[in-house]
Amino acid sequence: RIHHLPASRPSKMRVLPALIAVSAANSALAFQPAATEPPTTALSASASASDRRSILTTAASAISTAALLSVATPQPASARLEAVNRPDLLPTESGKNVIQIVKFLTSGQEKRMDTMLANLEKDTGFRVRVLCQAYPNTPGLAVRDYWSVGKEDQKDDKYIILVVDEFGGKGNVLNFNVGDGVKFALPNLFWTRLQGKYGSTFFVKENGIDLAIVNAIESIVTCLRSEDGFCVNVPDSGVSMKALGM
Repeated sequence: RIHHLPASRPSKMRVLPALIAVSAANSALAFQPAATEPPTTALSASASASDRRSILTTAASAISTAALLSVATPQPASARLEAVNRPDLLPTESGKNVIQIVKFLTSGQEKRMDTMLANLEKDTGFRVRVLCQAYPNTPGLAVRDYWSVGKEDQKDDKYIILVVDEFGGKGNVLNFNVGDGVKFALPNLFWTRLQGKYGSTFFVKENGIDLAIVNAIESIVTCLRSEDGFCVNVPDSGVSMKALGM
């Protein structure tokens, strides 16, 4: 699920607790639909054919609306994860682009990814960060200060935070918080396709969660470094090191 961040203003992306309760709808704690009574419409025997058609059209529209509401309306207590604020779980050194509370990447993969993201920020201004966690074992709200994201009146909104959490092996492992400054380069459709391609339980089972993370990050970097600086489709894997700024 894609969360359009920051902290206090609705026009920006909602940051944490999205980072610590990233995708409850994808986890075992999925929302339960609220019960909805479908409307009924009585037709009098004397109504004309045109009246009947008008009434039936109105009833069908109302029933469709009710069906949509029954799926979209969550029951608040059923799927909400508690916010976490654990600065003690953050690295002691500042400036890390990849934080692994749970070690999904090897040390070599983490180091290479950190360098790649540092080069991307230097060359393009886009800040991409990765947090590997297993809720509730997460720094949660504390990463807001560590990475300086989602703050009130923040002008630098060109950031992407990838939160990786297996949620017990149920649901998509890739969850993104995307600042407003990234929307033009990488619209919502891109994130949906990226999650579907690399974050599914099938992909993780067949290829490993480390490859899911690496492929997702390399796809983002490739798009942001491309000549157009824009992607809707996910690039093919196996891009050159030059395209990744390495």
